[in-house]
Amino acid sequence: MTTSIKLLRIIGIIEGISYLALLFIAMPFKYFAGYSGLVQSFGMIHGVLFLLFVLMLVIVWFRHRWAFLSVLGAFMASLLPFGTFVLDARLRKKQ
Repeated sequence: MTTSIKLLRIIGIIEGISYLALLFIAMPFKYFAGYSGLVQSFGMIHGVLFLLFVLMLVIVWFRHRWAFLSVLGAFMASLLPFGTFVLDARLRKKQ
């Protein structure tokens, strides 16, 4: 497996963790404890990681000539909770 795909997998895992932290830690604090500071912090971190994931996905798309539907599927996976973990498992299986 090439370095760019490994980097995509790593960023995907970190982005997935940040998404879950935003959904299951920061959001409950906002709505149940009335503290929105975590949403701002976790949201910013997740946003940056999401942009890095999309950038890396585009790089992998062009370097490895992935089919458009594969790229679209990877992008859609990044929008779902636990989606990047499923994507990582599939990419690991292909190696």
